[in-house]
Amino acid sequence: MDMATLIPQLWHGLGWPLVKLVFFVSLGLLVGNFIEALNWTRSAARLAGPLIRVGHLSDTTGASFSLAFFSGIAANSMLAEAFDQGRIDKKELVLANLFNSLPTFFLHLPTVFFLTAPLIKWAAFLYVGLTLAAAVLRTVVILLVGRLMLPVRQVGDLSSVLKEKRRLSMREAFDMAWKRFRKRIRKILIFTLPIYTLIFFLNRHGLFSWLEHQMGEHLSMLSWLDPRSFGIVIGHVAAEFAAGLAVAGALIEAGTLGTREVVLALLVGNVLASPVRVFRHQFPYYAGIFNPRLAMELIFCSQAFRIGSIIVVGIGYYWFSA
Repeated sequence: MDMATLIPQLWHGLGWPLVKLVFFVSLGLLVGNFIEALNWTRSAARLAGPLIRVGHLSDTTGASFSLAFFSGIAANSMLAEAFDQGRIDKKELVLANLFNSLPTFFLHLPTVFFLTAPLIKWAAFLYVGLTLAAAVLRTVVILLVGRLMLPVRQVGDLSSVLKEKRRLSMREAFDMAWKRFRKRIRKILIFTLPIYTLIFFLNRHGLFSWLEHQMGEHLSMLSWLDPRSFGIVIGHVAAEFAAGLAVAGALIEAGTLGTREVVLALLVGNVLASPVRVFRHQFPYYAGIFNPRLAMELIFCSQAFRIGSIIVVGIGYYWFSA
């Protein structure tokens, strides 16, 4: 193939898609960070009162739940102090830590959505929606377990937690968003650009046909997954979430995979990558807040519960979308 033919093909198949990708990822990440900086979760945090009454959870758990919409570390520190002082027992500590997974999800929802949308387009709505459904499912289960296992509590006023988290001005929010953007965009582009380019060339040279053959022979556990989507799982597990998204975006752009296959692959990658990634990122600060043994127990319970909920939601999506 001569250069006169190759250059236009590279521009239309790789160059222009990458230009659009970088622009929309950058815009989306900045918008997501800005929304987070404005404390958009303030109203959602007011759900704590009604929810903890349903689950027979204490006022401390409710305050921690509200605080988790702003800071997961601060929420866990509140729980650790209450546990050390005997105001909550270990049973409620575990339930409260699991209960906080919903506000933690909402805390980072804008950034996750505005990062996924430019890369995987409409599949972003399904993927984010399914992970949200898993978070809601976990919350419902925790409330049911708490109602069965814990005594009825008197719930106090949670407004003090919200009053402490004042609203930022537009300028303060933008400055915070810009600071976070500069930190995150470098890491995202370090993964996204080379991986997207690599997948483009590997797809042209038959990698996914070879993966299809290998999966058929050696990965019977994932035989239900489209073999061409296995690169998404590898990227998700071996590197970062952005890497899996980069692979997914390249395959969607090339017309290799549809929405259903991409969403299922991202859910599988989410499940397989969680244990190592969460231990690497969460254990250091968990061990600083709780003692190391308790930190391990909380992380294990949290991730087992999270993975289980994603598997349940993923199975439901697999069958209903078939």
